[in-house]
Amino acid sequence: MASSSFYLSARQRADIAARRRSLGWRLEIPTWLLIASVYGGWFAGVFYWRDLGPWLGTPWLIWFTTWYMSLQHELIHGHPTRKPWLNQLLGTLPLAVWYPYGLYRDTHLQHHRNEHLTLPGDDPEAYYFSHARWETLSPAMKTAVRLRNTLPGRMLTGPLLDILSTLTGALLAVVRGEWRTVSMWLVHGALLAMLLGWMAQRGLSPLYFILAVSYPALSLTKVRSFFEHRAERLPQARSTLNEAGVVWRLLFLNLNYHLVHHDLPGVPWYALRQVYVADREVYIQRSDGFVVKGYRQWFRDHTRVPVDVEAHPFATGTTAAQPARSDYDYQQETP
Repeated sequence: MASSSFYLSARQRADIAARRRSLGWRLEIPTWLLIASVYGGWFAGVFYWRDLGPWLGTPWLIWFTTWYMSLQHELIHGHPTRKPWLNQLLGTLPLAVWYPYGLYRDTHLQHHRNEHLTLPGDDPEAYYFSHARWETLSPAMKTAVRLRNTLPGRMLTGPLLDILSTLTGALLAVVRGEWRTVSMWLVHGALLAMLLGWMAQRGLSPLYFILAVSYPALSLTKVRSFFEHRAERLPQARSTLNEAGVVWRLLFLNLNYHLVHHDLPGVPWYALRQVYVADREVYIQRSDGFVVKGYRQWFRDHTRVPVDVEAHPFATGTTAAQPARSDYDYQQETP
């Protein structure tokens, strides 16, 4: 695959090089402040649950739980340190309940092979089906897929489908003797049991947290990922550029500039917007016009009308998966 730096203009190269020399970039001060804010806010929400009550405490915890999932993504990509074990330590606590950090890391890095984006069987985060698989679906299943391809449908059913798929994978790992995956789940389960037990001591029902906080937080992440990728011939035209407002950008750590992130996964969250703004027209051209004027546009256009994410136009069958490249390989490609 071509180096991601291949796509950078001279101005982008100079801008990123200058930022890398700055103290804030080298020390990752914004990311460390983010980590303190996310952990402080989440644990404060649980600790003071009785004082906050459900009307204040629930939206507070939904925000910080969603923010934590955005932070976990940043940790996967080598921030704030170049030490994978330390980043993993910072993202292992199951504040969002559902997924072991290591499992998310492995599948997400596989997703970052840009030449395989959206291809079913190769991209683990793809929503498309191969033509062969699509033809096997019953009319009822096709209707369910189209419901899932509306934004409300994705928010309501997407988390449930992800959870069922993940738990099925956990059971298969036990049956197949995939002990590395099993060990991830054992650690995850032990830490989750301790967190839920502490919640109960603070007066927050674990069941309430799972249903009223964790599930809605996962639904919010489906807003970000609703139509991040589309099936196109050119890899750079497959990732969106969403010019979202400041609140969404903060919650999702600028991942709305998704093509920029896929070009430069080693660039930290706080620099993605600057990289995009510095060469906005170049990025719009590279994306072949795959630009969204904020998440409001998706709510307006796809509350009832589904996005066309069904049978993949270029995948007639299931393609063979290739080994995922290390994210640190990508970081080395960033100037």
